[in-house]
Amino acid sequence: MSAQSVAFYCVANSRHFLGAVGMLNSLRVLGHHEPVHLLGGGLTPGQREVLAPHVSIVAAPREAPPYLLKTIAPLGQPAEVMVLIDADLIVTRLLTELVDEARGGRVVAFRAGYDRFFPEWGELLGLGAVESRPYVCSALVVLGGDEGREVLRLMDEGQAHVPPPTGLAPDPRRFFGTIADSPLQLADQDVLNAVLCTRPQPDRMVPLEHALAPDPPFAGVRVVDQRALKCATRDGSPPYLLHHLGAKPWLVPMRDSPYSRLLGRLLVGPGVDVRVPEGEVPVRLRSGLLAAAGRRVAGLEGRLRAARGPLSWRLAALRGRVTGDAGNPGRSG
Repeated sequence: MSAQSVAFYCVANSRHFLGAVGMLNSLRVLGHHEPVHLLGGGLTPGQREVLAPHVSIVAAPREAPPYLLKTIAPLGQPAEVMVLIDADLIVTRLLTELVDEARGGRVVAFRAGYDRFFPEWGELLGLGAVESRPYVCSALVVLGGDEGREVLRLMDEGQAHVPPPTGLAPDPRRFFGTIADSPLQLADQDVLNAVLCTRPQPDRMVPLEHALAPDPPFAGVRVVDQRALKCATRDGSPPYLLHHLGAKPWLVPMRDSPYSRLLGRLLVGPGVDVRVPEGEVPVRLRSGLLAAAGRRVAGLEGRLRAARGPLSWRLAALRGRVTGDAGNPGRSG
């Protein structure tokens, strides 16, 4: 894989710093040594000092919210194959096959765990007529050739149509209660899918199974080799990545999961490129007896939090309850 022809692009602020370090270290542990361009809006000077030897830090415009920044770095520093990757991912399998698939002028992404489609996307974003296609997650998108660059350009233009944030703390009940009737409520992900419903041609789009990029509660996923980051799904298939949707385990105490176990290994374990001062890593993500005790406490707090508002409830408007009604995607039958 040529470092000059492939590059990774990530967005991270100070709150997502530890996640970004885990993601970057996972790439390096697996053998991905391609350039990483990190749009670093809101990083502290200390965080920048830790990351600077390992990534190209791109300045973030102050006026745009973080979820609309994904296109800035790849547009400014393009590559033959551009991999958009979120800071809350841990890569557990080489992405070489996906990069090679995209190199011929394709877009590769993983299906979301739900479906979603709005005919009005075309008019809202000036894309023309749209046709229903598999709805994919924007957490990892591999863009290759002219087709990939066109998708990136249209995604950048389309994000200008996303309603600005209100500045108020998000209300999960209201968010998931209105999402079925809000064509751009998922921001960059809705814009990406709107573009993919018009371009590229269907045979240029490669939607991969959601099970190969699992998210919480990571049902059936087990860690096979923690040092090598190897995982397996229920049928034994190795996923390409773990995606920690929702609350982040480096920010709040949570129940133990394959993601949190690998994150601890990637933050304080042996053989990692990016070293974070141990004092900046929550005790529950470190090694040793004190860390084990911290994980037990975190597990209890996580169960209490789940009882108050489980992730499965928060995603009920999306996951597994879609009728296919184009006018009301995500609404249960």
